[in-house]
Amino acid sequence: QVQLVESGGGLVQPGGSLRLSCVASGMTFSRNRMEWHRQVPGKQRELVAGVAGIASGGTTDYADSVKGRFTISRDNAKSTVYLQMNSLKPEDTAVYYCRAAITVLSRTYEYWGQGTQVTVSS
Repeated sequence: QVQLVESGGGLVQPGGSLRLSCVASGMTFSRNRMEWHRQVPGKQRELVAGVAGIASGGTTDYADSVKGRFTISRDNAKSTVYLQMNSLKPEDTAVYYCRAAITVLSRTYEYWGQGTQVTVSS
């Protein structure tokens, strides 16, 4: 059974930093694409950043709104994906979710963590 457990959220002042962590279990972590998404009440969940699996070289991609401020990384030995968030803005306030995309026989299954709240406010 795949489980994703996020941590690291909290309250931070504008311009501050936070690092989110997502520990995965029940899957072959290194093979699969991992993503961070966020959601504000009343709005659709949006993709923030993604990192490919080992076969794809671990390439990363980012939403335009976070490029240059956020960095996604993964530690395959620890089955953990991170999101380093710098220069945080009030508009970054959201619940942040970790997502795993697992492809088996050309079919992709998705799994989500429970979310961690990030609040950027003075």
